[in-house]
Formats: sequence, structure tokens, C-alpha cells
Amino acid sequence: MAAPKRVLIAKPGLDGHDRGAKVVARALRDAGFEVIYSGLRQTPEQIAQAAVQEDVDAVGLSILSGAHRTVFPAVVQALRAAGAGDVLVFGGGVIPREDVEFLEEHGIDRIFLPGTDTHEVVNYLKERLGEG
Repeated sequence: MAAPKRVLIAKPGLDGHDRGAKVVARALRDAGFEVIYSGLRQTPEQIAQAAVQEDVDAVGLSILSGAHRTVFPAVVQALRAAGAGDVLVFGGGVIPREDVEFLEEHGIDRIFLPGTDTHEVVNYLKERLGEG
């Protein structure tokens, strides 16, 4: 049996609201993924360092502060600088629909908008990474 896929759930920037991130983390754990939660107020470099140290397959970013256009691409850049450019990056939170294309162009594989069912996130990761 293959080892479970590892996913880091991270809260970049100054955003201090983590309920959504914890809900997603629990849903992924319940679906068989191994989940690491980074905690609040992480810099892009801290997130990249944790991703490398934990040898994750994916990083999920959650943000409600409105800084997604700056912080999400910075995480992708930090991952590349740390030699982890192959790590899948996805995100969610309060992100305007019109910003999704920009984020995808800057290395975010998928954005989940408010109200997304956690099963959609689980199914997405199972499709992209294989079973949890």
C-alpha cells in the first residue's frame, strides 16, 4: 500500500482567521491524506521551508486578508527557490473571481472560492495527486 499523500495547509501573511483552513485540513485528513498545518501568519519563506522539511506533495494556501495577489505568487517563488517547484499549490479563501486567472498564471494550480464544498477539494487532490 502506498504512503498517504502529504499536504501542507498554510496561512500566509497577516491573516489571523483559520477556521476555513482547519475545516479543509480535517476533511483532507478524514479522506486519508497526511496533513500538516503550519499555523497562522506564515511568511512565504516559512511555508516553503516547511514544505521542504515535511516533504509534501501539495501546499494549500488559505487567505481572507485580500493580499492573495501578492502572497500566493510569493509562496510559489519561495518554493521554486527552495528546490520544491514541483509541489502542487492550491488556494482558497475570500478571493474575487476576477483574480483567479491572475493567480493561475502565477503558479497556483486551483483556487477554491467561498462556499466550496470540502468534497470538491478532496476530489481535486485525489485527481491531481492520486488517492490520499
